Amino acid sequence: MQYVFTQQNIHEVASEMLQQLKDHRVWAFDAAMGSGKTTFIHALCDVLGVRDAVGSPTFSIINQYQSAEGKTVYHLDLYRIKDEEEAIQAGVEDVLFSGELCFVEWPGKAADLFPGNTVYLSIDVVDTNTRRITVQVPK
Repeated sequence: MQYVFTQQNIHEVASEMLQQLKDHRVWAFDAAMGSGKTTFIHALCDVLGVRDAVGSPTFSIINQYQSAEGKTVYHLDLYRIKDEEEAIQAGVEDVLFSGELCFVEWPGKAADLFPGNTVYLSIDVVDTNTRRITVQVPK
């Protein structure tokens, strides 16, 4: 499954993906630095009605938001994690298995901690204004 987004249609694409992938609680974003992971997660949070300031949790590792429906949404950035043990100590595993919606940047830093039903998304830069997201849904 693939989606293409620009700044003009990012919220529509985010809305469509949330609808199509609503049964999956953990979304793992793999992409090069600067390719749009945080930007797209911000759009997902906008569609969910998150009113908190959404930003990359590069230093905090885990940000917690509330959706318009009062549900918890987690945003994780594992870029600074050294290994899976550090991720466990930071509470990453607890969040991934919380049953809440989790958007994770740099999942490869703690790959073995992810639940089996994790959706993996890769973002590729098409051009200056366009990104392509490829989604791998577990069988």
